[in-house]
Amino acid sequence: MDVVSDAIAAVRIGQPSSNRVRVSGSWCARFAPYEGAGFHVVLEGGCWLLPDGGGAPVSLGAGDAVLLPHGTGHVIADSPADAATVARAVPFDPAPGGPLSGRAEDASGAAVEMLCGKYRLDRSRVHPLMLDLPKVVHLPNRVGSHPELRSAISLLGGELGTQRPGACVAVPSLLDLLLVYMIRSWMAEGPGGAWSAVLGDPVASAALRALHSDPASPWTNERLAAEAGVSRPTLARRFTALVGRPPMAYLTWWRLTYAATLLRDTQDPLASIARRVGYGTPYAFSHAFNREFGTTPGRYRAGAAKAS
Repeated sequence: MDVVSDAIAAVRIGQPSSNRVRVSGSWCARFAPYEGAGFHVVLEGGCWLLPDGGGAPVSLGAGDAVLLPHGTGHVIADSPADAATVARAVPFDPAPGGPLSGRAEDASGAAVEMLCGKYRLDRSRVHPLMLDLPKVVHLPNRVGSHPELRSAISLLGGELGTQRPGACVAVPSLLDLLLVYMIRSWMAEGPGGAWSAVLGDPVASAALRALHSDPASPWTNERLAAEAGVSRPTLARRFTALVGRPPMAYLTWWRLTYAATLLRDTQDPLASIARRVGYGTPYAFSHAFNREFGTTPGRYRAGAAKAS
């Protein structure tokens, strides 16, 4: 069991996408708000990220990575542009001759090469720990820091823009790794907010491990408290304070969230999914699912297939 992996898998839908972009001179490109998470990795040169909503500009140098986990709209520019320049920023277009390359006004300017991409996320089922991620996660390139992230960046940069055999499999897999490594690196940099608080607390983390390892088990507060090695009141107090809901309420939420993931990503029969998430009959599962999602499992699966 891995709560971080489960939290990511519960919301990630479809295939991630990315482009390798090179531009020089004076330029300013807009990225609209997105129902997912966006990222940029600077391979060469430097630029600035200006988030919508008045956030502080972020200076990005070679090797820096930045994740926008809530799909915040933003501008990437060659300099910390003023409000008027930001307002004139053109939508991002990675096509040759598109706005990024076409807006270059000074060919003598230093070249900037970036990886730009995004992940599709289901915002209706965001794990409470994912909500704690800041609007902009900036991971500067420092000597000796986050070697796994650096390796993923290097591998991904080598794959994009090439026609190597197997690239259609390699690139999505590397993008998935990149997301995990960016979140892991942010947690390691600290403070990691709720992520670090929950996973660093022996009681809450033990309870989460138990629930995620076997969500179908007939858990009770007493049994879960014994698993965590504390009294029931202690478990209830610490778990609720850190996770945001009582243990059994979280279990119900996670069972149905996990079920939604199985409905979306597999063709398993309804009865099989019901058993895997702790419901004795498809009827009981359907009733609980409808109460949580406002639709039946069958309609949810059909809608997810149509949207993919």
